[in-house]
Amino acid sequence: MRILQQFQDLSGDDRGASAAIGNFDGVHLGHQKVIGLAREAARSLGAPLGIVTFEPHPREVFAPDAPPFRLMNAEAKANRLAKIGVERLYQLPFSKELAALSAEDFARDVLARGLGLRHVVVGADFRFGHGREGNVAMLEEFGRRFGYGTTVAPLLAAESRSVSSTAIRIALEQGRTEEARAMLGHWHRIEGPVIHGEKRGRELGYRTANMSLDGLHLPRFGVYAVLVDVLSGPDRGTYRGVASLGVRPMFGENKANLETHIFDFSGDLYGRHVSVALVSWLRSEQKFDGLDALIAQMDRDSDTARGILAAL
Repeated sequence: MRILQQFQDLSGDDRGASAAIGNFDGVHLGHQKVIGLAREAARSLGAPLGIVTFEPHPREVFAPDAPPFRLMNAEAKANRLAKIGVERLYQLPFSKELAALSAEDFARDVLARGLGLRHVVVGADFRFGHGREGNVAMLEEFGRRFGYGTTVAPLLAAESRSVSSTAIRIALEQGRTEEARAMLGHWHRIEGPVIHGEKRGRELGYRTANMSLDGLHLPRFGVYAVLVDVLSGPDRGTYRGVASLGVRPMFGENKANLETHIFDFSGDLYGRHVSVALVSWLRSEQKFDGLDALIAQMDRDSDTARGILAAL
């Protein structure tokens, strides 16, 4: 998959795609339905399958002080889109200047002239242009004028509940990882580089890979059974483990992060990129009477996580 961060001066190979448009936070089943329609059009046209999305997320530009809401960072989104066969990711820089374009200017200058799209696919609630003035009817009309086809995907529901990033956030806040997975079509993952922590895990006999949660919506704090994909370095592969997500109350007030212990692993992951799937919430964070009690609970957590993961 090629990642393109502009819409001007693209080569011929990067123009002419059939593209789904949206933020696709989580790449959930509703998003995948939209992408599937773009794939069908791409096959019919003999065109590459593309995605048009925006970085940073528009909400981060217009409400920079709002609480973190993203299910995925840009890296995680790109990895998920690559897994489902996207060939061109148009990751357009979002700014107030781009947002100021009228709906017509966006359709003409970005979609048609800039990206040279042959077909676009959007959800039924898609809005675009200055003040969100554009709707799907306008997108279709502009397509007839500027030379691209348009498909509008109906909203998707699962088990009588609308599939949305908001519903997934609520499920994760409550530790309902299976419910989130049912809407996502995949386990919720946290991805990024392994950073240096305080290295207490070594003293406890549980080495951990530490990851930042900056900018992300925070799932329920606690201990999880996890699947871990090491994405870079000599230890690339899929592993099982147990992770603590939260502020580590045993050791005072701390910034929330993710600490993952990978079972039967001895490699060096500092600086490596990993993807941690939250499979099952096991328990809340706790403050123990001493390190012996903490280690005993970690042993129990590991046994529980091994059992859950063995059944997958």
